Amino acid sequence: MTAILVSVVGVLGTVMGAALTAFVAARAEQRREATQNRVQLNELRVEHQRWVRESRQAAYLSFLEALGTADRDNQAFFRELQARRSPAPLDEARIAAIRLKFKDAESSGLVVILEGPETVADAAHNLVVQFASLVQDVREYAEEAAAEGLTDRGNAVHEAGMKFIAQRWAFLGMARNALDEVAKHSQSLPDAR
Repeated sequence: MTAILVSVVGVLGTVMGAALTAFVAARAEQRREATQNRVQLNELRVEHQRWVRESRQAAYLSFLEALGTADRDNQAFFRELQARRSPAPLDEARIAAIRLKFKDAESSGLVVILEGPETVADAAHNLVVQFASLVQDVREYAEEAAAEGLTDRGNAVHEAGMKFIAQRWAFLGMARNALDEVAKHSQSLPDAR
């Protein structure tokens, strides 16, 4: 009888030991899986932040390039108008080409507005509005120059151009800060290991 009791206790001890070992192994596996999931989630967050930065940077660059192309043509037209000494016919084709380039810049600006953040979106919108005004100022200057020859509006148009340049520099600063913030956020994500 003692032998049976010892055998039963031995079997129960073995079963309990196996159950405890299985429980500890299951908990260790759960912890390993949870750690692995946190690491994967962190890697996805970092990759998402990298994608956000690259997407914004591409949008900002495309906008600035399109705006720069339109601005260079607008400036060249204005300088040519200022250099004229007598009235000349209004160059509608040139004005239309500048307007078309402005529309391309405006479309690129919409992508910047969508990409954000809010401060950069507002700055892009303001830059588009200011450039639209500058294009209109040059057009009006061209119309006056075609009708009357030399006009006194040149200084006002020049000042509007300088304000536009200052606004573009402000946009660049905001865009750079937004890109740096994304990079800082990406670097500050907790390491789940």
